[in-house]
Amino acid sequence: MARHDPTVDAWFERYDNPQRELVMAVRDAVLEADDRVTETIKWQAPTFVYRGNIASFYPKSKAHASLMFHRGAELPDPEGLLEGEGDVSRVAKFADPADLERKREALQALVRAWIAARDAG
Repeated sequence: MARHDPTVDAWFERYDNPQRELVMAVRDAVLEADDRVTETIKWQAPTFVYRGNIASFYPKSKAHASLMFHRGAELPDPEGLLEGEGDVSRVAKFADPADLERKREALQALVRAWIAARDAG
């Protein structure tokens, strides 16, 4: 079961968005990837952390749940989950709960790849 930070819980209580339930499900999927991942609020959005910032939600996205991996360009992405072509960040988008379930393993693999890279370096 995911360990929720009370500050992030409070943020979600005020979060008025049609994708709220989906964003909360993505939250749990990220936290369940590894017990060492924690969450906090940074840049006015839930952010996942392990020896640096892993990813943050785009809270204003209303068409889907959008999770920006701060240094996603550095992560292996064999499933092609991440979108973007910049030098640093990448974005994972989830259209609905079924889409999240299809992408859950790839999402959790990205989180684990971040942890492995931080532990190795």
